[in-house]
Amino acid sequence: MTKAGREFLRFAAVGAAGFVVDVAVLYLAAPWLGWYGARVLSFLVAATATWALNRRYTFTTRRSGTSIVREYLGYLVTMLGGAVVNYGAYVGVLHAFEGRWVPALGVAAGSCAGLVVNFLAARHLVFKARREP
Repeated sequence: MTKAGREFLRFAAVGAAGFVVDVAVLYLAAPWLGWYGARVLSFLVAATATWALNRRYTFTTRRSGTSIVREYLGYLVTMLGGAVVNYGAYVGVLHAFEGRWVPALGVAAGSCAGLVVNFLAARHLVFKARREP
């Protein structure tokens, strides 16, 4: 398997952990923020968790040498492309189905929809390979 393939599998596994964080925060925050506001918060919390896990396990050899704060903020900004796709799928599922399980299904659909966009953004924009002098 190629290095990119291994990174993609790790990225997907980290995404699965992020999904658990996302759904947990969504259901905890929904009584106060509603399903749409809670989704924004849950995405930010899950993105923070996946950044930390991807930094540690997926892209350990691809540090670009920027500060950790800059890397984190860059990760959040680059994840916005996937977030738009993710949130659109989430809203679509909420409008198409009914039931207590529908928000979790929406998060799953959104996560799958944004997976490739987020992986490419993380790999090529945030965790760029170090250039050798």
